[in-house]
Amino acid sequence: MVTIHEVAKAAGVSISTVSYALSGKRPVSEKTRLRIEGAVHDLGYEPDAGARMLAGRRTHIFALTEPLRADTHAPTHMAFVLATAVAARRRGYDILLLTDEQTSDGMNRVAASRLVDAILVLDVAPDDERAAIARSVRTPTVFIGIPDDPTGLTCVDLDFESAGSVAVDRIADAGHTSVTLLGQTEVSYRKSNFPRRLLQGVRERAAARGLALEWATTGVSTTDPNAVRAAVESALERGDRAFIVHAVGDVHDVLLRTLDSHGLRVGRDVSVVSAAASFDTSALAVPVDTIPLIPQRSCELAVELAEQHLDHPGTAPRIHLTPPEYHSAGSVIPARE
Repeated sequence: MVTIHEVAKAAGVSISTVSYALSGKRPVSEKTRLRIEGAVHDLGYEPDAGARMLAGRRTHIFALTEPLRADTHAPTHMAFVLATAVAARRRGYDILLLTDEQTSDGMNRVAASRLVDAILVLDVAPDDERAAIARSVRTPTVFIGIPDDPTGLTCVDLDFESAGSVAVDRIADAGHTSVTLLGQTEVSYRKSNFPRRLLQGVRERAAARGLALEWATTGVSTTDPNAVRAAVESALERGDRAFIVHAVGDVHDVLLRTLDSHGLRVGRDVSVVSAAASFDTSALAVPVDTIPLIPQRSCELAVELAEQHLDHPGTAPRIHLTPPEYHSAGSVIPARE
């Protein structure tokens, strides 16, 4: 790693002169400054984060708060972490990952130290305590998700309510009069906001379209195949032949196996829509219509907005919702008489 001593030697000046030239704390002649900048460029010197912080310059580091709890579905969450890191790196920023379950402590710490230029918030809870911190600190903060009270916050997310509404419309337009929603685990509806928002969209649209709706969670704290199988069996006994699935890939697999055990085929006997799927549904045994949740889309926008807040400190906070897209695979069929 190139040091400030090497820059000073290459430029033929003292270490303090290099420091003054880079920080702007004291005037340096134009000729000397250009010589120092040339040495910095030729050697690839990067001042450390602490030096940039003291100089009032950007550290080019974003903090990403992502509480990894026992009930966290790691593949889904890490997809968002990776998408955020890639988006940040593309814009010249590194990511400092805060993974403690009580991420509010880490968030307060980095905001107070000015170690980071901005904070990005993942896995947003309905009553997320990080919302109050974001309102109180000067560090620009962007939520990838929406708490119950988003006042004064900049938030980015899929429009989950609309995603649920679109899924119901496809089922209703096919002539079905009842539908079963296979949702997330029970704990997800307490600790995360997005499952409740999709459920709300499904409920409101089902009521508006006159569909009978049954909703089943898919485990207590983790996905339980027996709970999923029992929910599907109950739906079939009621005569339901339409399913909306807002859950991980394993739930889709259990649904398809259970249907197969009854001699029922998706796209021929049963209609299925995967709503807000964050995994590749093309890997399923049977193609299903999908409303995808694309981590890259939300994370790219979040990083862009964080940089906008840095460039334009007076930017007003607002909620940015991504409209859902429907990808048809032929898994919704007309209801049978």
